[in-house]
Order: sequence, then structure tokens, then C-alpha cells
Amino acid sequence: MGRIQLKQVQKKFGDTEVIPPLDLAIEDGEFVVFVGPSGCGKSTLLRLIAGLEDTTSGLIEIDGADATDTPPAKRGLAMVFQSYALYPHMSVRKNIAFPMRMAKMSKEEQNKRIEAAAKALNLTDYLDRKPGQLSGGQRQRVAIGRAIVREPAAFLFDEPLSNLDAALRVGMRMEISELHKKLDTTMVYVTHDQVEAMTMADKIVVLQAGVIEQVGSPLELYRNPRNLFVAGFIGSPKMNFIQGAEAVKHGAQTIGIRPEHIDVSTSDGAWQGTVGVAEHLGSDTFIHIHGIDGCDPMTVRAPGDVAAKHGDTVFLTPQTTQIHKFGADGLRMT
Repeated sequence: MGRIQLKQVQKKFGDTEVIPPLDLAIEDGEFVVFVGPSGCGKSTLLRLIAGLEDTTSGLIEIDGADATDTPPAKRGLAMVFQSYALYPHMSVRKNIAFPMRMAKMSKEEQNKRIEAAAKALNLTDYLDRKPGQLSGGQRQRVAIGRAIVREPAAFLFDEPLSNLDAALRVGMRMEISELHKKLDTTMVYVTHDQVEAMTMADKIVVLQAGVIEQVGSPLELYRNPRNLFVAGFIGSPKMNFIQGAEAVKHGAQTIGIRPEHIDVSTSDGAWQGTVGVAEHLGSDTFIHIHGIDGCDPMTVRAPGDVAAKHGDTVFLTPQTTQIHKFGADGLRMT
């Protein structure tokens, strides 16, 4: 079991409130991602769940039991940090075994769990190596293995891929997602990278200044963002926002349209603009277009073979069913 519930949890550092009172339920077996810009409170919220920070007020329940004042080691949770925190003089086997040795677990049970974790993480051939002989991705897998052998109620990941290069990040993203399916255990994952959030999560919690802006599945947040902040944060490239006369036509303060929901033509369309930078990525081309009233530049996602170069005149037409309308309060209008 790994259900975690936060009830009116608040955190202050002195007189500074970093987490206003909030409620959140994380169901057993869910993969939940906390996402938001740097300084939004996502790591602090994770540390409150882990017990590494004291709550100022409110209640934290783990599997229905009050864990608000329970020491971290007794919460039944395992945390994986951004830094691997491996012992360089120990083999992979001994690093993974360390928490079990501290718990005075039998050698037989230790070996059983080590072998199972190594198999799940493709580390069997590396058990006798030292961390210095491993790649960054392999070291991160060792850190995850050390958490797995504890058989926790939930795993807490604090930006575990931040130290890896782009290719390794993609690979580890897939490995952690696969691991979640194998273990069927609750995972709470912190990242500032919305692509990680979209590709890994069952449920995303979007935070800004310690406030939960929206909770939902990746596609729910993408299709029905609650406000301008969520609309601009979820999606890559981000949503285009248009103000002025064009928004007024739709009865809104601001309208939003995603780059992939704009049709581009060289002959006719609702808006006329000039191509600035065209980023050719193979399967897609991101065209940054200037001269559109209320949104300069506007980003359009077009097929990879589109013929667009700096200075070209183009015409744009938004797909009307994909236009998002926002009021003066920044909230999405129905």
C-alpha cells in the first residue's frame, strides 16, 4: 500500500510562507509528478512528505495513518536524490545492500533482494564494479536499486535525471516508467521539465509559488488548462497567447492557440506575418513568425519538409475548435 494524503499542509521558513495550506491525495500505485518553475515549492513539498522538513501545520497521512511527526526512517518511504550519494569505495552490490545491512537483515534475504533489483535495473553484470567504473545513468540506477531493496510503500524522486546528458535522460525516463509498471508501487517525482512530466505521469501536480494550480492527467492539463499559467507551462513549444482586438472578437481578454493547431499557407489565411527563425528538426519545423497583432512572435509547428525561410511572408489560420479563451482573471473560460 502507498496512499499519501496531505490535509491543509503548510510550510513556513520563519515568517516566509513557501507552501500555503494545501490538500492533495496520491493514490496507491500512482505515478505522480510535481512540476513547476524553479522555486515553486515542489522539492519542499516532497521533503515534507519524506519527513526531511517539518510541517508548520496540517496533516500528512500514509496509508491512513498520521505520519506528520513520524521520523523519515519510519515512514516506509524511499527517496532518490539528484546526486547519487553512492559510496565510492564500495561495490555496486555493497552500495545496494547498505540499507539492508543497517536494518540487520539476513545475508540470504539481502542477496535475494539485491539479485531481484539488479535484474529489474539491468545491473547484474555490474554488481562487482565500483561507482567510478559506471556511467552516470548506471550510477543513477544503483541509487534506485538501493531504494528498491527497502521495498517501500512509495518512492520519492527529487529531480533524479538533472545530472544526466540529454540522451541519458530520455533513456532513464523510459527505464523509470518501466520500473513503475513492474513494481506497481506509488512514485512521486519532482521535475522542472514539463516534457518529463508529460511522458511519465499518471497525474501531474502543477505548482506555482507553493500553490497547486491544477491537478490532472497529462492530456487533461494539455487539453483543458485551468488558467494562463498552466496553459503556458504545459506543452512544448508553449501555447501562443494573443491579446487585443483578436481576443476581443472571441469575447475574451486573452486567447491561446497551440503551435500545432495553426495552419500555415503562402497564399491565404486569417493572419499575415513574416518568418523569422525556422527551426528544422527533421520530423517537425518550428517557425517563429513576426508581425501578428497581439502576439509577436507567434510559434507554429509545421511538417519537417515545409519550405519556410527567413523573411518569407506567410498566412496563418487557427483551428477554431482549438482556441482557448481566458478572462481578465487569467482563468479559462468555458
